[in-house]
Amino acid sequence: MMPALRLRDRGLHVTAPVLAPGNILEARFMAIELHGYRYSVYSWIARLALHEKGKAYDWIEVNPFGENIPASYLATHPFRRVPALVHTGFVVYETGAITRYVDEAFEGLKLQPAEPRERARCNQIISIVDSYAYWPLVRQVFSHGVFRPRMGLPADESEFRKGLEAAPRILSALEQVAGEGQYLCGNQPSLADIHLAPMIGYFVLAPEGNTLLQEHRRLSDWWADFSRRSAVVDTTPQLPSALP
Repeated sequence: MMPALRLRDRGLHVTAPVLAPGNILEARFMAIELHGYRYSVYSWIARLALHEKGKAYDWIEVNPFGENIPASYLATHPFRRVPALVHTGFVVYETGAITRYVDEAFEGLKLQPAEPRERARCNQIISIVDSYAYWPLVRQVFSHGVFRPRMGLPADESEFRKGLEAAPRILSALEQVAGEGQYLCGNQPSLADIHLAPMIGYFVLAPEGNTLLQEHRRLSDWWADFSRRSAVVDTTPQLPSALP
C-alpha cells in the first residue's frame, strides 16, 4: 500500500496516498468525491471503506438536515440523504451500494468474503445493522443520549430509554452470528465490520450503551480490537465537547 498523507478538511481527517509527479494526471482522472455529513454514521461507514481500501477522496460536506441543500446535490441524491459517491462521472448513493462498489472497483484489501457462507454472513450482518441496529443504537441512544445534548438541542429521555431497551436483543443477535475469527466474518476485515463499527462507536459513547456492550463478550472483544485500526481512528468524527 502506498504511504499516506493526512489532510484535514473542515474537521475531518482524509487519508490520501502520496502521489509521484507522473501520477498526477491519472489521479485527477480517477478522482473520487464523497458527499456526506460529518456526523452521519452512514457517511462514516463510507469513509471507513475508502480508508480500508487506501483510496484518496475529496470530501464534500452536505448537511441533509439543513434548509438550503444545494440543487446540485439534490440532482445527485433526490431523497436528501447522505452519503453519495461520485467516481469519474459515475454516481451512486445508498451506503451498501457505495461500500460494495468501493470494494469491487478498486485494488486493495478484499472486503467481501469469497467463501459462500462467510459472504452470506457478511451480508446478513449488514442487513441486521441497517434493519434493526441503526434506529435504536444511533437514532435513539446516541442521538438523544450523546449528540443532541452536546449540540445544545432538546433530547427525549423516553427515546433514549427505548433504544436501551431494544439494544440487548440486537447485540445478542449480532453476538450469535459473529464468527470465531479475529473479525466478524473470519480472519480478515470485511464490510460487516465496516458497517457495524461506526454504529457501535456511537452507541458506546453513552455510558449505558458501553455497559450493555460489555455484557456481550464476543462483540466487546471485537470492538476493543477493531476500534484501534488506523482506518477507524482516522475516520472517527470529532464531536463537539459536552456542554457544561
